[in-house]
Amino acid sequence: MKAYVLHGIGDLRYEDWPVPELRPGWALVKVLAAGICGSDIPRIFTKGTYHFPTIPGHEFCGQVEAVHDETDSGWTGKRVGVYPLIPCKKCPSCQKGQYETCEHYDYLGSRRDGGFAEYVAVPVWNLIELPDTVSDIQGALLEPAAVALHAVRRAEIRSGDSVCVVGTGAIGLLAGQWAKLSGAGRVVIKGRSEAKRGLAENCGLEYRTNASGEQFDRVIEAVGLEAALVESINLTAPDGRLVLMGNPDGPRTLSQDTYWRILRKQLTLTGTWNSSFGGENSDWMRVRAAMCEGTPQTNFLNPDIQKLPRLKNGLAKMKDKQMNVCKIIVKV
Repeated sequence: MKAYVLHGIGDLRYEDWPVPELRPGWALVKVLAAGICGSDIPRIFTKGTYHFPTIPGHEFCGQVEAVHDETDSGWTGKRVGVYPLIPCKKCPSCQKGQYETCEHYDYLGSRRDGGFAEYVAVPVWNLIELPDTVSDIQGALLEPAAVALHAVRRAEIRSGDSVCVVGTGAIGLLAGQWAKLSGAGRVVIKGRSEAKRGLAENCGLEYRTNASGEQFDRVIEAVGLEAALVESINLTAPDGRLVLMGNPDGPRTLSQDTYWRILRKQLTLTGTWNSSFGGENSDWMRVRAAMCEGTPQTNFLNPDIQKLPRLKNGLAKMKDKQMNVCKIIVKV
């Protein structure tokens, strides 16, 4: 098969690679579409994966080509979304069904081979069937949509709450939609430029490049920069709740003044990680059901569709911040 294989930091090669072998309980998935996540950029260009060589890519959907076990044969031929986190099923979190906080998890696209390839091996447990009403492009967006929903659920939005999402990436804009669908009275997307205004407003969301002086009941930080963290603390109203979602770009320090703001405003800070999977009330099941009903909107992302051999072109656009779209998706 053809695959993008990371042999070292910055050394990504499009080459022939063996089709994955299956182990008991696993399926071979032919990749149909894969999204480039913002986290793929440092993973490929600066930080690396957990071992080399590795095939990156964790936002993808596909069609089940084969299964190892006869008892799983009903999956063969089905289009599926793929939950990229592989839980150990043994730690305390897993025993509670809280798989996203597994202590010993594996992960497609960083700890083991992922979706920037023609085929990928996936545990059958990690599959979710896609109905005909969900397109391949939407299937590749299941993962970021579930991550956004998870953050919004962690925000514990009450009816009529004012909400601010700091960050204009795909997950930030999806979080804004989920907040509105969760009953927020007002949802503001906070960005640094005018480039994303149209995308936000097309979803019925307010857009601000300057929100100084405003405060919100719920704030979701979806950038990962220290300046965005400080800004988010300032934007959160007294007795409000701040959800930290952006992957940090480096060490964090808070000034005494910023720390005092947390104390004196009696803020609740909560982290969010990945998304829930495995039950009827899980983020993935909710996202699939919502997509079948046409919510959240995904066409607003105006994705740049690339063919697999041009994946590097999409990565370069994101790395050099040449994006005039909100998402790059690779069709295989």
